[in-house]
Amino acid sequence: MLDARDFELLTEIQSGLPISPRPYHDIGLALGMSEAEVIERLAVLKQTGLIKRLGVIVKHRALGYRANAMIVWNIPDALVETLGDRISRSSFVTLCYQRPRTSEWPYNLYCMIHGKDRDTVLAQLEQLSVNCGLQAFDREILFSRRCFKQRGALYLPVAPAQSAEYSHG
Repeated sequence: MLDARDFELLTEIQSGLPISPRPYHDIGLALGMSEAEVIERLAVLKQTGLIKRLGVIVKHRALGYRANAMIVWNIPDALVETLGDRISRSSFVTLCYQRPRTSEWPYNLYCMIHGKDRDTVLAQLEQLSVNCGLQAFDREILFSRRCFKQRGALYLPVAPAQSAEYSHG
């Protein structure tokens, strides 16, 4: 069961963590909690499923990565876990996950590659295909044309002052 402190914590983190060597300490200072209490409360919220995950949102374009491709494969279900694990170990793959096929879309394994340019992404994809034994499987390469706002989950209304203080990094 959520208490008032949990609501305060969710409100505080939903706009991003402070860019700091000790972000949980800084959040604790703002809320009158110890760093340990912040970490413990977040762990409980994650264990109960109220927070699905904590992670970094990287703004690739700001870092000079202009070519972003989602590669989708039609992989036999019996191989998806094994091949997904291999793909995700590649240093240039930023996301790798499975989704169910539909009657209109036969692909079930997805990965994202961000690169400085299109040729780099295509070369990395070729390397990935060879290294992971993916050449025999149907795939599509979907290059991004637009960049949408990247943000984490919203749990509660955000106070304007919070939006200015924190960044997703």
